[in-house]
Amino acid sequence: MPAARTSDDAIFPWLEQLLRNHDTGAAFEELAARFKRDKQYRRLLDTRLMQKRFELGLPLVSSARIGDVPKDLQQAYQDRYIEAAREVGELILADRDIPGAWPYFRAIGDTGPIVRALDTFDDTDLDTPESREALGSTIHIAFQEGLHPRKGFELILKHYGLCRAITMFGAYPQGDGRHDSIRLLVWSLHRQLVEHLSRAIADVEGTPPESHSIAALIEGRDWLFENNAQYTDSSHIAPVLELSAEVDDTVTLKLAGEIAGYASRLGEMFQYSEDPPFERAYDDRRIYLEALVGSDVDRAIRHFEDKAARAVDRDGYRPAEVLVELLIRLERYDDAIQAFRRYLMDAAPADLSCPSLLQLCQMAGDFEQLKQVAKQQSDPLSYMAALIQG
Repeated sequence: MPAARTSDDAIFPWLEQLLRNHDTGAAFEELAARFKRDKQYRRLLDTRLMQKRFELGLPLVSSARIGDVPKDLQQAYQDRYIEAAREVGELILADRDIPGAWPYFRAIGDTGPIVRALDTFDDTDLDTPESREALGSTIHIAFQEGLHPRKGFELILKHYGLCRAITMFGAYPQGDGRHDSIRLLVWSLHRQLVEHLSRAIADVEGTPPESHSIAALIEGRDWLFENNAQYTDSSHIAPVLELSAEVDDTVTLKLAGEIAGYASRLGEMFQYSEDPPFERAYDDRRIYLEALVGSDVDRAIRHFEDKAARAVDRDGYRPAEVLVELLIRLERYDDAIQAFRRYLMDAAPADLSCPSLLQLCQMAGDFEQLKQVAKQQSDPLSYMAALIQG
């Protein structure tokens, strides 16, 4: 960050008078106060570090690198650097400049003040190119750098829209904030659909409906889907539904199930196909999501069991993996073991994304079967685990 240039040549005679009238330590404090008042924060940091070099008897005009300081003085110099960087960072945050403050806090490994500032970030004044650039930088810090992913994703949805949010989420790694961001995607898409469906219903029926349930809004209103009508860009739906299965809270899963129910009613030209077992993606996703919240569970298991059975020689192992994953989510571990034995015993463990048979035995608490599988797979460590736990 370059230091601000001063156009006030009067500072130089002022410095001479300052050193004539004060001891050196007091002169440094006066200079620091001036830079703070003028918001020349990089110069304030440099002043604090030069003051410390003076106190330590080091050359005043020197590199600021810790490694250039004698080893016995490095800790004292580093402590002063941390203190000065935090002081400058907090002053910049007081000016509501998160991108400007972040390099100082990042340098000392202190993310707390930035996270708290992001929590209260005010994004209402975006009238200038500078404020819009600051918004983009703030989103980058919050979302891409992972300091406050939920807040960052809220800002993306609010200012860039659902399409851009889905695209940006495609590069999101596993980690903190991922599930919060998925929830925001589901809620935002659900809210958009409710608004658009309600408006269409009010246009035809004269009064807006009171319900905020997609299922209630479309029930008995087949005319909503005539002539290939749709109420949001259908390309947004498939990626959101696929991601929604990652979360485990009932509210989000129910909303995602409603979105899938809406999408399954769209005209054939908007129907979306994925790899098995989600050939009719919207309807298959609806069945899966509704099972996760306890609706038609046995039907869902039969549905995906049939797909796994048909896929053995045709579609590979993924349909069986989805069945196993569903049974795990439903905490039907014994059934998951049986499904694995039926469809996945010939699969190489490295090729599977679902838990292994050993892991399923552990989940089920079936330590006798865990022993048997461990012997079959020549795995003495898992056999020992079964003996200890059993």
